This record gives sequence, structure tokens and C-alpha cells, in this order.
Amino acid sequence: MRGPLFISLEGIDGSGKSTQARLLAQALRAAGLPVTLTREPGGSPGAEAIRALLLTGDTGRWSPETEILLFFAARRDHLERVIRPALDSGQVVVCDRFTDSTRMYQGATRGDLRDKVDRLHELMIGVEPDLTLIIDMDPGQALARGLAREGAEQRFEDMGLGFQEKVRAGYLALARAEPGRCVVIDGAGAEAAVAADIARAALARLAR
Repeated sequence: MRGPLFISLEGIDGSGKSTQARLLAQALRAAGLPVTLTREPGGSPGAEAIRALLLTGDTGRWSPETEILLFFAARRDHLERVIRPALDSGQVVVCDRFTDSTRMYQGATRGDLRDKVDRLHELMIGVEPDLTLIIDMDPGQALARGLAREGAEQRFEDMGLGFQEKVRAGYLALARAEPGRCVVIDGAGAEAAVAADIARAALARLAR
């Protein structure tokens, strides 16, 4: 097994993506693979500055169109400075969210903007993950978990249960539409069990 391989983790807020991304990076390193662990929005200094604008403040702070532009500005910087160099050096990149999050959160749930998201992705990013692991769980449980976390980055959790239900439905539709790239992982189990399922899926893809 060897890289490069680009893996993204997706799912609704509170589904455990950040924890599972970290555990996956640990498992892959234990298997002897070079790994870059990163996140979106963020991952590079410029993108982290934009993250603070996007994830804090009032729920109506930005229009969906403005959010899309901010996310893609952060993503382009992240791609140039972190993701592409890591892949070019043969590493496995494990990323907590990528363009699919923008497709779901802004493109599908905050207006009929999916076409704009896809066109911006094609123009400015042009890269899809080799493997996308969608952590699926009940939106009510996930939202309760997300709101229980301390910190200011809760702008999307504050949009409520109905919003998270729409996001979940969007992710499951994406998995049905792109079965070659997307694998749905049951996120309702114990943390270690979910991590084992994720590691198996990633290692199976690396073994191809």
C-alpha cells in the first residue's frame, strides 16, 4: 500500500468527523503510510483566517452566495498550499470536509445553488477526493452532540434540526449517486467501532 490518496470525511455537524479524521490518520501512520491530516474550512494560514469568518457569528451573517465565495477562497488556498503538495510528494491526505460540504450546506439547503457550487469547483478546484467517507447518524443526536461542544464555531448548528435533516438527506443522495467514490459509515456506534469501519474502508481503497 502506498499513496498518494486523497480521503475526505463528510457528514452533518456533530457526527464525529474531526475525531474520526484524527483516528484515521493515526491508523494509516501505524500502517507505515505518510499522512497529512487537514480540515476545511482551513488547513492553511489564509484559509484558517476565512474559517473564523464563516463559522462564528449570527446565522444570517452571510448570504448563501457570499458563503460559497468565501468557502472557495479558503479551499483554493488550502489546495495550493497543503493538499496538492502533499499528494505530489506521495502522501495520503485525510481531510475533514471538502467541496461536498459546500454542495450540501450552501448548494442544496440554503437555496437552489448546487449548479453554482459545481461550476466554481470545476473552475477553481478541479479535484475530487479519491475516497469520501460519509459518517451518517441521526440528526437529532448529532445536533445535541454538536451544541454540547464548547466554543464559538457553532453557526451552522444554530440553524436547527430541520437544516441538519436536509444536509443528511443530501449526503445520502450523494452516496447513491457516486458509489465509486462515497462510502457511508454508520456513525451511531462506539467511537472505536466507527474508527475501525473507517480504517477498513480506507485500507481497502489503498490496497487496490
